[in-house]
Amino acid sequence: MSGIQLKNGCIFYYGNPAGYVENEKATIDSIFKSEELENWIKQRKLSPKWTKGVFEKLSKGSMSFGDEVSIVLKDCRIWQLKTDVCPGRKFIGYEELKDKFGEPDKDNYKIAYEGKIETNDLEEIYTKFNLNHPQGFTGHSLSISDVIELYDSTSSEFYYVDRFGFKEIDFEQKEQNQGMNMSI
Repeated sequence: MSGIQLKNGCIFYYGNPAGYVENEKATIDSIFKSEELENWIKQRKLSPKWTKGVFEKLSKGSMSFGDEVSIVLKDCRIWQLKTDVCPGRKFIGYEELKDKFGEPDKDNYKIAYEGKIETNDLEEIYTKFNLNHPQGFTGHSLSISDVIELYDSTSSEFYYVDRFGFKEIDFEQKEQNQGMNMSI
């Protein structure tokens, strides 16, 4: 396992908050400048900016990046297909599902997890729900056809777990106002 990690926009160098990433730019405290960290930044196609004092600011716990506050963590729901759903809908890629059955339908899913997790990063969420299931998770390991929802009090974002990566989808319940206006 690498000693360098990116969590919620913050770069950790062997457990130390060394810098942060914004708009394809990595701002890192110059005390951490090393060949290992430079290679890590290049691999991610980020442009480095070595700056004094970043570690001290991040260590104070404010996680402030310049004048902006860090990413606010959203809550997470994991949606998995119900057991009585047609087997043909299960474990297929987004395009195949759309071609055969249309868009993913929320009525075919149940919530397998709802709660807080320590990241908004979809790859990290995928790994967590495959290797280290959090308490309260009642489903199978995250797989193709599952849906990840990141939400807060104002909005929700839904991501279909696809063959390679994730596809943002519109997963909200359709308004069912049809038939409500009856005329005599």
